[in-house]
Amino acid sequence: MSSTTESPSNYNDLQHMSVSELLTNINKEDQTVPQAVEKVIPNIEALVVQVVNKMSAGGRLFYIGAGTSGRLGVVDASEIPPTYGLPHGHVVGVIAGGDGAIRKSVEHAEDDPDQAWKDLKEFNISSQDVLIGIAASGRTPYVIGGLAKANEEGLVTGCITCNASSQLAETAQFPIEVVVGPEFVTGSTRMKAGTAQKLVLNMISTAVMIQLGHVQGNKMVDMQLSNEKLVDRAVRMVMEETGVNREKAETLVASQGSVRRAIDHHNNEDA
Repeated sequence: MSSTTESPSNYNDLQHMSVSELLTNINKEDQTVPQAVEKVIPNIEALVVQVVNKMSAGGRLFYIGAGTSGRLGVVDASEIPPTYGLPHGHVVGVIAGGDGAIRKSVEHAEDDPDQAWKDLKEFNISSQDVLIGIAASGRTPYVIGGLAKANEEGLVTGCITCNASSQLAETAQFPIEVVVGPEFVTGSTRMKAGTAQKLVLNMISTAVMIQLGHVQGNKMVDMQLSNEKLVDRAVRMVMEETGVNREKAETLVASQGSVRRAIDHHNNEDA
């Protein structure tokens, strides 16, 4: 297996570049990432369909990863309840080393191929669920071991990696290989590889939530109204969808507690 994520940077003598040169060249590298993602949209689609089918039947979506990859999975999972109104626990991010590893590196946490399944069992994971492993290199033992055990237990498995023909991709039933090439700083996979993983995670979770009915038109009608900014956004959504004035929209949102219920209540009143 060739590891493009560990290949030498396309640039050298970085320490001699001006700030402007550094930023310009980093940006040039970053612009190649969406192009790499575009090439694997069919693979992303195949996995999304599986997730939608499982979650429609009451299953859950799990992410596992180590380091930056694990943190990205945790971030994506944590955004689902406030954005789409699903209860916590329907999309779960698990990181090697536990929640403490979100803030600080936990040495050797990613090296145990058996630990991921132990971590996942704490959530009573089952064949109803989907497991997506995230690893830029495609060779992280924690992630590979977790997916291998999930396959044995009858789960649907997918992965997001940034090297071609990796062991992780061979283990996953629905692999996504976004080959972004060398990093600006050689081997620093929190850069282009991390960006690619974030883009793919955005695509997966957003497409799944839309398919599950948590968006109407283009609006997050099930979002949690947890602060003034979101309440204001909800009021504006209700105004746009129903044509009522702001005062009426504020009353609807306050009484119904969500954009969806506010719109439905207004429509039922007019029926």
